[in-house]
Amino acid sequence: MKHSDITMVRIYLTESEKRLKALLGKLHDEEKVRGVTVFRGTSGFGRSGVVHSSTLLDLSLDLPVVIEFFDTPEKVRRILSRLKNDLPAGHVVSWTAQVNE
Repeated sequence: MKHSDITMVRIYLTESEKRLKALLGKLHDEEKVRGVTVFRGTSGFGRSGVVHSSTLLDLSLDLPVVIEFFDTPEKVRRILSRLKNDLPAGHVVSWTAQVNE
């Protein structure tokens, strides 16, 4: 089985930031990354310490959202360089991985 090096990226946002649709459009239509998944959290907090959560009685519209994507290391570096002004500092995490092909 052949393995290829990739870079995985996670971008942490909240729904209220209204960045998801535009970011997905860039990753899919413009950058054509190999794979993207969006996770909607039920609870979370970041550097500010503000807890974003939902309950059965009150579904919040400000829940955590994680966008995860991967591609070649070179392509990911280029994408992150282009997105750096569009994303909050400290909200992007990346690491090296391998994909089985």
